[in-house]
Amino acid sequence: MTAPDSRTGFGIDHTVGTGVTVLHDDRSLFGYTYGPDTVQLESPKPYLHPIRTLDGDLVSLYRPHDHVWHKGIAWSLPNVGDDNFWGGPTYLRGRGYVQLPNNGAATHDTLTRLDVTGDGVTLAHTLDWSSQDRRPVFTEVRSLTARLVGGGAAWALIFDTRMTNVSGRTIPIGSPTTAGRENAGYGGLFWRGPRSFTDGVVHSPAGSGGEELRGTRHEWMGYSGQHDETSRWSTLVMVDDTRNPRHPPQWFARTESYACLCPAPFFSDELDVPAGSTLALRYAVVIADGAGDHGRAGELAAWGRDALAATTPLT
Repeated sequence: MTAPDSRTGFGIDHTVGTGVTVLHDDRSLFGYTYGPDTVQLESPKPYLHPIRTLDGDLVSLYRPHDHVWHKGIAWSLPNVGDDNFWGGPTYLRGRGYVQLPNNGAATHDTLTRLDVTGDGVTLAHTLDWSSQDRRPVFTEVRSLTARLVGGGAAWALIFDTRMTNVSGRTIPIGSPTTAGRENAGYGGLFWRGPRSFTDGVVHSPAGSGGEELRGTRHEWMGYSGQHDETSRWSTLVMVDDTRNPRHPPQWFARTESYACLCPAPFFSDELDVPAGSTLALRYAVVIADGAGDHGRAGELAAWGRDALAATTPLT
């Protein structure tokens, strides 16, 4: 099913039970697979891939051989109490990475909204998070909104989640760093970039650089990389909502082995989610054509903040 909107050029192509492709001017902006066929070892969860700029350049990578559980952009949490909703092995203090029977799954339940409006496209659904042995852990309400920003110069994804603890006990959410691995605090909204983006440029409010920015705290962080074949550049900027816990977050960023960004509220310290309570987080991801210096990245971040302000949060 394709539903275009003549005022904005937005459209959706929905494969019921599997996923949605969001279009602009008949070009795919991103695919959101909400019903994946992922194996249990990779902690099944919805993901965004492929993700493209307005000019059509691909800015995401799916299931790379070095980390097969990396899938475009995904809401991924490696240390959720004793459970792993990231995929693959779990980091254990004093033992390193160990493959355990603890790879949980975030499973689509009900699609509650799929609209093309004058502002763009909004999708919302509910999910059930369960352990590998099928114990309930969280229920989640999630929404994704795509809209143009900067007068049509780029587009932004607004990712909004509310996770309610249904396990009956307090759940600490952490990272490999909270389990003892230095400067490996990944966990949260994680983006894996194309292979050709390796050795790209990381941007922050404090300046641009590389892996030395990993673990620093900022309201936003960005990444510029160059594409094979065309030699063109693209820039992606992620913005943390000011209402998120522990704002501004520490960031997990890599350039030397592969390209990734992740605002990580659980980087250095576990966050306890009591039984019955709800954890709410929102982010903007701005995706633009062209190389980005520090000033350009800051401009994209401002567009992301505007998009967050213009999008109604989940309640």
